[in-house]
Amino acid sequence: MLNCKEVTEMCSQEMERDLRLQERMSLRMHLMMCSGCSNFRRQMHTMRSAMQHYASGGAVSTSDEPGGDR
Repeated sequence: MLNCKEVTEMCSQEMERDLRLQERMSLRMHLMMCSGCSNFRRQMHTMRSAMQHYASGGAVSTSDEPGGDR
């Protein structure tokens, strides 16, 4: 069984490459039992999506923020 450090490394790797079947199964097993790692993985995916959106020019400026009208 994977420990939390191995899972966080694997979560990073899964964003760069397809995990092997054994890796995916081990990751899922750990994530079912560990809410901390589940939250970490969800946050990683959210952050990656936000950065990809930003990099594609999707940044949004709202007038509610100070300096948003500039």
